[in-house]
Amino acid sequence: MSSMFGKARTCNVVNVCAVPDRGLQECNIAILGITGSGKSALTVKFLTKRFISEYDPNLEDTYTSEEIVDQQSVVVKVMDTADQDGPVNCERYLTWAHVFMVVYSIDNRSSFEGCQQYLDVVTLHTKGLQLEVPIILLGNKLDMERYRQVSKADGASLASRHGAVFHEVSACQDFDAVQRVFHEAVRAARREAERSPPVRPLYISEERPVVSLASAPALASGCKELPSVATAKLVTVKSSRAQSKRRAPTLTLLKGFKIF
Repeated sequence: MSSMFGKARTCNVVNVCAVPDRGLQECNIAILGITGSGKSALTVKFLTKRFISEYDPNLEDTYTSEEIVDQQSVVVKVMDTADQDGPVNCERYLTWAHVFMVVYSIDNRSSFEGCQQYLDVVTLHTKGLQLEVPIILLGNKLDMERYRQVSKADGASLASRHGAVFHEVSACQDFDAVQRVFHEAVRAARREAERSPPVRPLYISEERPVVSLASAPALASGCKELPSVATAKLVTVKSSRAQSKRRAPTLTLLKGFKIF
């Protein structure tokens, strides 16, 4: 019940378009990169602290781990993708992930060149989104320093061009560094969620008694009388947009009414 100018009235509060809760109880991380870059080794190192050198390159799966990041609990889901030589069927992770981790091997120049394709795909996908998705470019196999083919400067430069964060780690040797990267991914997703738009304002509609057109007072002279509901005809009007591939919306109107 609310009051306006001393007159009581009842109101319905309608939440027209509430933004879903973005509190990060869950963080989805997609690990991208060509075969041999060490995606699975990084995933297993983060989840189990173990290093395994051989994996089935055709196996793709999603793993779950409950983590504490900055004294806050979060369920981290890691999709270890299995693209062979570049981005294929990308929708499965583009619409799923909160963070993209693009991996290459510092001792393999072709893996570095391959990860650029993933960065291009992710950047193109996120460009039109209101909520930007964090990207981490990760140089793996730091333990192979003596065989390095990709300089740290090259990695940092590529990350900068795509607005990504850059790290180098060794899935073989350093669990703490690998864990820090995954936890940084969670923090980046949280920061992005905090920047998301707030809930839209509420619309208030006043409850009024239904007035029948038949019982309404006569219209002033000179004004055209509106057709009664019984004699009104339904007209379908389709709006078209030239250069639009979306299906045109359909409006159902009462003939005799004007559209303002």
